[in-house]
Amino acid sequence: MTALAIAPRSAIAGPRLAVDLAAVAANTRLFTRRTPGEVIAVVKADAFGHGAAGVARTALANGAVRLGVTSLEEALALRTAGLDAPVLSWLNVVDADWATAVAGDVEVAVPSRDHLEAIVHATTRARIHLHLDTGMARDGAAPTEWAALCRAARLAERRGLLQVVGVMGHLGCADDPADACNATGRTRFAWGLQVALDAGLRPQQRHLAATAATLTDPRTHHTMSRIGAGLVGIDPTRTTDLHPALTLTAPLVGVRSVRAGTGVGYGHTWVAPAATRLGLLPVGYADGLPRASSGRAEVLVRGRRRPLVGRISMDMAVVDLGDESVTGGETVTIFGPGHDGEPTVREWAEWSETIEHEIVTGLGARLHRTTLAATTPALRSL
Repeated sequence: MTALAIAPRSAIAGPRLAVDLAAVAANTRLFTRRTPGEVIAVVKADAFGHGAAGVARTALANGAVRLGVTSLEEALALRTAGLDAPVLSWLNVVDADWATAVAGDVEVAVPSRDHLEAIVHATTRARIHLHLDTGMARDGAAPTEWAALCRAARLAERRGLLQVVGVMGHLGCADDPADACNATGRTRFAWGLQVALDAGLRPQQRHLAATAATLTDPRTHHTMSRIGAGLVGIDPTRTTDLHPALTLTAPLVGVRSVRAGTGVGYGHTWVAPAATRLGLLPVGYADGLPRASSGRAEVLVRGRRRPLVGRISMDMAVVDLGDESVTGGETVTIFGPGHDGEPTVREWAEWSETIEHEIVTGLGARLHRTTLAATTPALRSL
């Protein structure tokens, strides 16, 4: 075994995550063309790890009309960042700070009578979206509770305590357009709307579709569609070519030559079958590379895919360079849009037996993030 070749100090830079806002812009424009209703740009979880404020501004500049998040904290952070578009928050505990939400001009979803009563007690100016469970047994009011919720909301509205501006639901199987549960969800949502109308409510906004249904089922579009994953290039239905917005690169910290029979990493799950050269990447599962992808994942080195070998550890991954004359300090592409042959986030999800959403939202805080302006000219047209 030869000595480890260390890159010069000045040549080493940490892993870098580049966010391409031009991709977000192109994706937003595609979704505005796909639906006759408004697009609500969902920027929860820091816009799926892409940076909430930047993605929000880009989406609004390219056809989105509203913003959506889960918690009030996320909504108020958008206000702090200077965004003044309508914002909806739909996942909050009963004793959330409703008064601060209203003061920040944040609309809120109401999934239960308890939430409704808490809001009425806290403020008299709330703009709410009643949330119906359309078949996921998750968030939203159960159908058995829906009529009572609508009647209570109408009574509060008549008393001037709040305004019901929307009704919302969510589909559990929209990534598979042929799944029968989508028809059940559509039917239940239509029923829920009629119950709301019968109670005297006149919600201006009606929204059921997220990214997947917006791409594949016009029957779900209503007055608004919630687009989150699609903004950043993830299509759960795999029917549409979107622009992935992330590229992750890292430098080789060092390169070493090893003999046949050399074990690599914890447990020696990979043993070199022949003499080869190994490169060390300063990125691991603490940075978002799933340990489950060990033994399957690849990276791009000098225009060629090379396998990661051994177990991905917390801070490091090892790439088999073969006979490539690569030196320490050179940049390796871990994933990107795929235009130059690099692995994509979709491939990383497949190697890890998960979904793209989990990969992008799991990227660690140690990655140095950079943002490419939405005016970047290099995008391929959709």
